[in-house]
Amino acid sequence: MGWIIALIVGGVAGWLASMVMNRNASMGIFWNIIVGIVGSLIGNLIAGPLLGISGSVQEFSLTGLIVAFVGAVILLGIVNLVQRKQIR
Repeated sequence: MGWIIALIVGGVAGWLASMVMNRNASMGIFWNIIVGIVGSLIGNLIAGPLLGISGSVQEFSLTGLIVAFVGAVILLGIVNLVQRKQIR
């Protein structure tokens, strides 16, 4: 059951991040889910040691969604830098 919730929360976090970073037109649902789940890993790596906050996408919580969203925005920012050599 946890992996189904991870797909849903990861998809929502990736979709919200793609909307913020203006990449929604170039991403489908599959990439939104991937970006959200990888974003959750990045967010937990950053927020855990610095702020003492951890959130998992395997159980639905607002903290987990926010951490995944922030990590996904960071991931898409890095992708933008690599692809276009500038931040949108």
